[in-house]
Amino acid sequence: MDALLLSRIQFGFVISFHVLFPAFTIGLSSWLAFLEWRWLRTRETVWRDLYFFWLRIFAVSFGMGVVSGIVMSFQFGTNWSVLSERAGNILGPLLSYEVLTAFFLEATFLGVMLFGWRKVPEKLHFLATCMVALGTLISTFWIISANSWLHTPAGYEMVGDVFHPASWREVIFNPSFPYRLAHMVLAAFITTCFVIGGVGARYLRRGEHVEAGRRMLKLAAVFAAITVPAQILVGDLHGLKTSEYQPTKVAAMEAHWEQGPPGTGTPFVVFALPNAEAERNDYEFAIPRLGGLILTHSWDGEVQPLTAVPADERPPVTPVFFAFRIMVGIGLAMLALALWSVWKLRCGTLYASPRLLDGWRLMTLAGFVAVVAGWIVVEIGRQPYVIYGLLRTADAVSDIGAGSVVASLIAFVVAYAVVFGAGGGYIVKMVRTGPQHFVESSEAEGGEKTPMRPISAADEPVERDA
Repeated sequence: MDALLLSRIQFGFVISFHVLFPAFTIGLSSWLAFLEWRWLRTRETVWRDLYFFWLRIFAVSFGMGVVSGIVMSFQFGTNWSVLSERAGNILGPLLSYEVLTAFFLEATFLGVMLFGWRKVPEKLHFLATCMVALGTLISTFWIISANSWLHTPAGYEMVGDVFHPASWREVIFNPSFPYRLAHMVLAAFITTCFVIGGVGARYLRRGEHVEAGRRMLKLAAVFAAITVPAQILVGDLHGLKTSEYQPTKVAAMEAHWEQGPPGTGTPFVVFALPNAEAERNDYEFAIPRLGGLILTHSWDGEVQPLTAVPADERPPVTPVFFAFRIMVGIGLAMLALALWSVWKLRCGTLYASPRLLDGWRLMTLAGFVAVVAGWIVVEIGRQPYVIYGLLRTADAVSDIGAGSVVASLIAFVVAYAVVFGAGGGYIVKMVRTGPQHFVESSEAEGGEKTPMRPISAADEPVERDA
């Protein structure tokens, strides 16, 4: 295992881990804004209790996301210095814009959101919550723009072997960016939605925090019934654009090695074991013409096969093929659960169906699996290029020894297991404890008050000064 493969493994590990937290906090910040809005409109204590319950979880998740993001950015200099040298004139400003417009906005209002309850006017606190939610979306805008440029580079000019921006509008709004942005934002919202619904179903199944569980499950079911079909539509549009600019990636997603006779269309491979050496699929089960119909919207549609390009231009087929099916399979399961839930809601039996509640509990973390699978499709499917069609991954790696990469990879794995294992365990502890009744200072007796610190002990409230 040389430095190139080890650096790819290390970056894949770090980014797959990091993407879990933005995928959760993007949707969770908007959920918090909704909860606080409902509290301000209705003054029902259950909304306020839910707000502080999810605020604590958001604080821990946001902190872990920041830490893992900083670690990930270091690798551009340590492991991928050639990429930074050649494309830094484009990627550097895009990432800087993310810091200036999003991270500063989040940092400015995050303190007010976490510690400002009753210390600032209610409307100002609600504004802070909304600004944090807006900051997460702005951050997504810039990060997805930079990543999309690596897939569909546009608006650049070459000065020697260095990329320079010729049109920032074309750089930012590169061909794949609008579709990938919508796909990622919806994925984040859906991931959070199923966590909220799964937690609500857990409480209902156990007979705990029943009113809070009812509201979480109902809102999650309705929201999922809207966003999951929208995600399927956006995914279809994204696939059409990918077929136009990255046909080899699409061929790898479908394990499509050779095109049949004209007029026979392209089959959809339901299952197979891709065999790259023999350029075929073993144990294949396929549905004739369905692949062409999905990918081109034509009954006789044809897709460029993998054998249309040399072997060294193809991505690893097996991980892309299976990751795509995991992502699609989870999406279809989410759609079925959402539609089932809405039907049960109309019948008035949403909260009384043990099987439905168990379905939500089973799917609580499904969004995270789908997000990671999607990133595997996107990033491995781009290979062997780091800037698609222009800079190969093998030419972008730093000139470092394999031993150094092994040492840093082991350090990352150990540190992540300890630090983020503790953070994840604390979130699980808070979920098990559930929403606690918030006690205002004026309501407290004997000095016991609800803590304003978002990561206070999950079991017992901590006293604080008024």
